[in-house]
Amino acid sequence: MRWIPLKSPLQRKQDDRNERLFLSGPQPRRRELWRAVRIFWELLRGFRALHFIGPCVTVFGSARFHEGHPYYALTEEVGAALSKAGFTVLTGGGPGLMEAANRGAKNQGGHSVGCNIVLPAEQKPNPYLDLFIEFRHFFVRKLMLAKYSYAFIAMPGGFGTLDELFEVATLVQTGKVKSFPVFLMGTEYWEPLIHFIRATMVERGTISAEDAERIIVSDSPAFVAEKIRSAAVAQFGLTHEPPVSRKWFLFER
Repeated sequence: MRWIPLKSPLQRKQDDRNERLFLSGPQPRRRELWRAVRIFWELLRGFRALHFIGPCVTVFGSARFHEGHPYYALTEEVGAALSKAGFTVLTGGGPGLMEAANRGAKNQGGHSVGCNIVLPAEQKPNPYLDLFIEFRHFFVRKLMLAKYSYAFIAMPGGFGTLDELFEVATLVQTGKVKSFPVFLMGTEYWEPLIHFIRATMVERGTISAEDAERIIVSDSPAFVAEKIRSAAVAQFGLTHEPPVSRKWFLFER
Protein backbone atom coordinates (compact mmCIF):
# COMPACT_ATOMS: atom_id res chain seq x y z
CA MET A 1 0.00 0.00 0.00
CA ARG A 2 1.20 3.47 -0.86
CA TRP A 3 0.50 5.73 2.15
CA ILE A 4 0.75 9.51 1.85
CA PRO A 5 0.63 10.69 5.50
CA LEU A 6 0.58 14.26 6.70
CA LYS A 7 2.31 14.53 10.05
CA SER A 8 3.19 12.88 13.35
CA PRO A 9 0.54 12.43 16.10
CA LEU A 10 1.88 15.51 17.95
CA GLN A 11 1.72 17.58 14.79
CA ARG A 12 -1.81 16.28 14.17
CA LYS A 13 -2.94 17.67 17.54
CA GLN A 14 -1.39 21.03 16.70
CA ASP A 15 -3.11 20.99 13.33
CA ASP A 16 -6.42 20.26 15.06
CA ARG A 17 -5.97 23.31 17.30
CA ASN A 18 -5.08 25.42 14.27
CA GLU A 19 -8.17 24.15 12.46
CA ARG A 20 -10.46 25.17 15.31
CA LEU A 21 -8.79 28.59 15.36
CA PHE A 22 -9.24 28.94 11.60
CA LEU A 23 -12.98 28.24 11.86
CA SER A 24 -13.51 30.49 14.89
CA GLY A 25 -13.72 33.72 12.87
CA PRO A 26 -11.48 36.35 11.25
CA GLN A 27 -7.77 36.05 12.00
CA PRO A 28 -4.83 38.39 11.25
CA ARG A 29 -4.53 38.78 7.50
CA ARG A 30 -1.05 37.26 7.27
CA ARG A 31 -2.30 34.16 9.07
CA GLU A 32 -5.28 33.95 6.72
CA LEU A 33 -2.94 34.20 3.73
CA TRP A 34 -0.73 31.42 5.10
CA ARG A 35 -3.80 29.25 5.65
CA ALA A 36 -4.90 29.86 2.05
CA VAL A 37 -1.46 28.78 0.82
CA ARG A 38 -1.64 25.58 2.89
CA ILE A 39 -5.11 24.79 1.53
CA PHE A 40 -3.84 25.32 -2.01
CA TRP A 41 -0.93 22.96 -1.32
CA GLU A 42 -3.32 20.37 0.06
CA LEU A 43 -5.34 20.60 -3.15
CA LEU A 44 -2.20 20.04 -5.21
CA ARG A 45 -1.28 17.00 -3.10
CA GLY A 46 -4.69 15.53 -3.78
CA PHE A 47 -4.58 16.21 -7.50
CA ARG A 48 -1.11 14.65 -7.83
CA ALA A 49 -2.01 11.57 -5.83
CA LEU A 50 -5.35 10.82 -7.46
CA HIS A 51 -4.89 11.91 -11.06
CA PHE A 52 -4.07 8.44 -12.40
CA ILE A 53 -6.25 6.19 -10.23
CA GLY A 54 -8.79 5.68 -13.02
CA PRO A 55 -12.57 6.22 -13.07
CA CYS A 56 -13.85 5.77 -9.54
CA VAL A 57 -17.04 5.19 -7.65
CA THR A 58 -17.16 6.66 -4.16
CA VAL A 59 -18.73 4.56 -1.41
CA PHE A 60 -19.76 6.34 1.80
CA GLY A 61 -20.66 4.50 4.98
CA SER A 62 -20.32 4.22 8.73
CA ALA A 63 -17.07 3.24 10.44
CA ARG A 64 -19.13 1.58 13.20
CA PHE A 65 -20.47 -1.49 11.37
CA HIS A 66 -17.79 -4.18 11.44
CA GLU A 67 -17.25 -7.64 10.00
CA GLY A 68 -20.13 -9.95 10.81
CA HIS A 69 -22.78 -7.25 10.44
CA PRO A 70 -25.20 -7.59 7.49
CA TYR A 71 -24.32 -4.09 6.28
CA TYR A 72 -20.64 -5.04 6.19
CA ALA A 73 -21.43 -8.03 4.01
CA LEU A 74 -23.64 -5.94 1.72
CA THR A 75 -20.94 -3.28 1.35
CA GLU A 76 -18.31 -5.91 0.56
CA GLU A 77 -20.58 -7.17 -2.23
CA VAL A 78 -20.91 -3.60 -3.51
CA GLY A 79 -17.12 -3.20 -3.65
CA ALA A 80 -16.74 -6.48 -5.51
CA ALA A 81 -19.48 -5.62 -8.03
CA LEU A 82 -17.94 -2.21 -8.74
CA SER A 83 -14.50 -3.74 -9.21
CA LYS A 84 -15.90 -6.38 -11.54
CA ALA A 85 -17.49 -3.56 -13.57
CA GLY A 86 -14.04 -1.97 -13.96
CA PHE A 87 -14.13 0.87 -11.42
CA THR A 88 -11.68 1.91 -8.73
CA VAL A 89 -13.43 1.88 -5.35
CA LEU A 90 -12.88 5.13 -3.45
CA THR A 91 -13.72 5.45 0.26
CA GLY A 92 -12.63 7.31 3.36
CA GLY A 93 -10.07 4.57 3.87
CA GLY A 94 -11.01 3.79 7.46
CA PRO A 95 -12.68 0.83 9.21
CA GLY A 96 -16.27 -0.40 9.11
CA LEU A 97 -18.15 -0.08 5.85
CA MET A 98 -15.27 1.78 4.25
CA GLU A 99 -13.10 -1.25 4.88
CA ALA A 100 -15.83 -3.54 3.55
CA ALA A 101 -16.03 -1.70 0.23
CA ASN A 102 -12.24 -1.70 -0.18
CA ARG A 103 -12.08 -5.34 0.83
CA GLY A 104 -14.66 -6.36 -1.75
CA ALA A 105 -12.71 -4.54 -4.44
CA LYS A 106 -9.38 -6.10 -3.49
CA ASN A 107 -10.82 -9.59 -3.24
CA GLN A 108 -12.15 -9.15 -6.76
CA GLY A 109 -8.69 -8.10 -7.96
CA GLY A 110 -9.60 -4.43 -8.43
CA HIS A 111 -8.14 -1.12 -7.33
CA SER A 112 -8.93 0.37 -3.94
CA VAL A 113 -8.20 3.92 -2.68
CA GLY A 114 -8.80 5.69 0.63
CA CYS A 115 -9.07 9.45 1.25
CA ASN A 116 -8.89 10.02 4.99
CA ILE A 117 -9.50 13.10 7.12
CA VAL A 118 -7.01 13.87 9.90
CA LEU A 119 -8.78 13.81 13.28
CA PRO A 120 -7.52 14.05 16.90
CA ALA A 121 -8.19 10.32 17.31
CA GLU A 122 -6.00 8.95 14.53
CA GLN A 123 -7.82 6.70 12.07
CA LYS A 124 -5.48 4.15 10.56
CA PRO A 125 -5.96 2.92 7.01
CA ASN A 126 -7.71 -0.39 6.50
CA PRO A 127 -5.55 -3.18 5.04
CA TYR A 128 -7.31 -3.36 1.66
CA LEU A 129 -5.95 -0.20 0.03
CA ASP A 130 -3.59 0.40 -2.87
CA LEU A 131 -3.35 4.10 -2.00
CA PHE A 132 -4.12 6.01 1.19
CA ILE A 133 -3.95 9.80 1.30
CA GLU A 134 -4.75 12.08 4.23
CA PHE A 135 -6.31 15.55 4.21
CA ARG A 136 -6.60 18.23 6.88
CA HIS A 137 -9.84 19.79 5.70
CA PHE A 138 -13.20 18.11 5.17
CA PHE A 139 -14.03 20.33 2.21
CA VAL A 140 -10.80 19.39 0.42
CA ARG A 141 -11.44 15.69 0.94
CA LYS A 142 -15.03 15.99 -0.28
CA LEU A 143 -13.81 17.81 -3.35
CA MET A 144 -11.45 14.94 -4.16
CA LEU A 145 -14.18 12.34 -3.67
CA ALA A 146 -16.49 14.25 -6.01
CA LYS A 147 -13.90 15.19 -8.62
CA TYR A 148 -12.68 11.67 -9.35
CA SER A 149 -15.97 9.78 -9.11
CA TYR A 150 -18.54 8.80 -11.71
CA ALA A 151 -21.18 7.76 -9.19
CA PHE A 152 -21.86 7.85 -5.45
CA ILE A 153 -23.15 5.11 -3.18
CA ALA A 154 -24.25 5.81 0.39
CA MET A 155 -24.30 2.78 2.64
CA PRO A 156 -25.89 3.07 6.10
CA GLY A 157 -24.06 5.73 8.07
CA GLY A 158 -24.20 8.71 10.38
CA PHE A 159 -23.64 12.46 10.17
CA GLY A 160 -20.57 12.15 7.95
CA THR A 161 -22.39 9.94 5.45
CA LEU A 162 -25.39 12.28 5.38
CA ASP A 163 -23.11 15.28 4.94
CA GLU A 164 -21.39 13.71 1.94
CA LEU A 165 -24.67 12.41 0.49
CA PHE A 166 -26.47 15.75 0.56
CA GLU A 167 -23.47 17.69 -0.69
CA VAL A 168 -23.39 15.42 -3.74
CA ALA A 169 -27.17 15.68 -4.15
CA THR A 170 -26.88 19.48 -4.03
CA LEU A 171 -24.14 19.49 -6.68
CA VAL A 172 -26.35 17.39 -8.95
CA GLN A 173 -29.46 19.47 -8.24
CA THR A 174 -27.70 22.77 -9.03
CA GLY A 175 -25.97 21.44 -12.13
CA LYS A 176 -22.44 21.83 -10.73
CA VAL A 177 -21.81 18.23 -11.78
CA LYS A 178 -23.43 16.13 -14.45
CA SER A 179 -26.30 13.94 -13.35
CA PHE A 180 -24.14 11.46 -11.51
CA PRO A 181 -25.97 8.35 -10.32
CA VAL A 182 -26.61 8.59 -6.57
CA PHE A 183 -27.58 5.40 -4.74
CA LEU A 184 -28.69 4.51 -1.24
CA MET A 185 -27.92 0.89 -0.37
CA GLY A 186 -29.88 -0.69 2.45
CA THR A 187 -33.58 -0.07 1.86
CA GLU A 188 -34.69 -0.69 5.44
CA TYR A 189 -32.12 1.75 6.86
CA TRP A 190 -32.88 4.57 4.42
CA GLU A 191 -36.66 4.16 4.24
CA PRO A 192 -37.47 6.88 6.86
CA LEU A 193 -35.19 9.37 5.08
CA ILE A 194 -36.71 8.63 1.68
CA HIS A 195 -40.19 9.01 3.16
CA PHE A 196 -39.22 12.42 4.56
CA ILE A 197 -37.76 13.52 1.23
CA ARG A 198 -40.82 12.47 -0.78
CA ALA A 199 -43.64 13.08 1.68
CA THR A 200 -42.36 16.28 3.27
CA MET A 201 -39.74 18.01 1.11
CA VAL A 202 -41.40 17.32 -2.25
CA GLU A 203 -44.93 17.87 -0.96
CA ARG A 204 -44.02 21.23 0.58
CA GLY A 205 -42.06 22.34 -2.43
CA THR A 206 -38.59 22.67 -0.94
CA ILE A 207 -37.29 20.31 -3.64
CA SER A 208 -38.82 19.07 -6.87
CA ALA A 209 -40.03 15.54 -7.56
CA GLU A 210 -37.20 15.26 -10.07
CA ASP A 211 -34.66 15.97 -7.31
CA ALA A 212 -36.07 13.12 -5.24
CA GLU A 213 -36.13 10.72 -8.18
CA ARG A 214 -32.40 11.20 -8.77
CA ILE A 215 -31.69 9.24 -5.58
CA ILE A 216 -32.09 5.52 -6.27
CA VAL A 217 -32.62 3.06 -3.40
CA SER A 218 -31.59 -0.57 -3.82
CA ASP A 219 -30.42 -3.71 -2.06
CA SER A 220 -28.82 -5.22 -5.17
CA PRO A 221 -25.08 -4.61 -5.73
CA ALA A 222 -25.32 -6.12 -9.23
CA PHE A 223 -28.14 -3.75 -10.20
CA VAL A 224 -26.27 -0.71 -8.90
CA ALA A 225 -23.01 -1.68 -10.62
CA GLU A 226 -24.80 -2.16 -13.94
CA LYS A 227 -26.61 1.18 -13.66
CA ILE A 228 -23.29 2.91 -12.98
CA ARG A 229 -21.58 1.10 -15.86
CA SER A 230 -24.37 2.15 -18.23
CA ALA A 231 -24.20 5.76 -17.04
CA ALA A 232 -20.43 5.79 -17.48
CA VAL A 233 -20.86 4.84 -21.13
CA ALA A 234 -23.93 6.96 -21.91
CA GLN A 235 -23.18 10.14 -19.96
CA PHE A 236 -19.41 10.37 -19.70
CA GLY A 237 -18.12 8.83 -22.90
CA LEU A 238 -16.21 6.00 -21.24
CA THR A 239 -15.49 2.78 -23.06
CA HIS A 240 -14.66 -0.51 -21.40
CA GLU A 241 -12.08 -3.08 -22.49
CA PRO A 242 -13.32 -6.47 -21.20
CA PRO A 243 -12.85 -8.86 -19.67
CA VAL A 244 -9.39 -9.28 -18.14
CA SER A 245 -7.85 -5.81 -17.99
CA ARG A 246 -10.91 -4.07 -16.60
CA LYS A 247 -9.62 -0.78 -17.93
CA TRP A 248 -11.81 2.17 -18.71
CA PHE A 249 -10.84 4.71 -21.33
CA LEU A 250 -12.06 8.28 -21.16
CA PHE A 251 -12.60 10.02 -24.49
CA GLU A 252 -14.57 13.00 -23.29
CA ARG A 253 -15.92 14.29 -20.03
